[in-house]
Amino acid sequence: MTALRKYLFTGLLLWLPLGITLWILGALIGWMDQTLLLVPEALHPKALLGFNIPGLGVLLTLAVVLLTGMLATNIVGRRLANWGDRLMRRIPVVRFIYSSVKQVSDTLLKNSGRSFRKVVLVEFPQPGQWTLGFLVGEPQGAVAETLGEGFVTVYVATAPNPTSGYVLMTHMSRIHAVDVSVDDALKFHVSLGVIGPGARARGAHASALTTPEARSAPPH
Repeated sequence: MTALRKYLFTGLLLWLPLGITLWILGALIGWMDQTLLLVPEALHPKALLGFNIPGLGVLLTLAVVLLTGMLATNIVGRRLANWGDRLMRRIPVVRFIYSSVKQVSDTLLKNSGRSFRKVVLVEFPQPGQWTLGFLVGEPQGAVAETLGEGFVTVYVATAPNPTSGYVLMTHMSRIHAVDVSVDDALKFHVSLGVIGPGARARGAHASALTTPEARSAPPH
């Protein structure tokens, strides 16, 4: 019975990651295949060849994204993109969703973005308990004026789903820089801590990541 259980768990360890990976890829390919709806039905593979071609939507999606990017880099394309951006920002309800998603995507994808550039140790959810967080940037506007100097914005992911989490504004003296890559930190959260980051704290506070002016003590 013990050997049977061992073989069962060994088989699960082999098939579970593969099965979940294939399931996610299948879902993504199926979603991308929906782009075929943009093509007239007479030009669909089933109409021309008599059968469907799985994954053809992936190529079509990549082609649409590439073409859009090429058009958006010239003067006319930039004007059309700016016009569409202004239009979306004027539609009630839609503008709130669009603005939030665009701000996040710009932060994540643009080279000038500062998101998830460094991994830090932060006390969370209470003093004496630590977790890995992602240094996002610094508070802006009225929030920064209220908090004062030396504060940063840290994203703390929830496990096992790192796409949800908590956004903390904490003082630099209360976080520590660690030699951990963003990929390793994400694996740590997704694996529920089973896959350790395999790095040690540098020993210095993360205030070394900012300017000397930002190292003032937190307000009391």
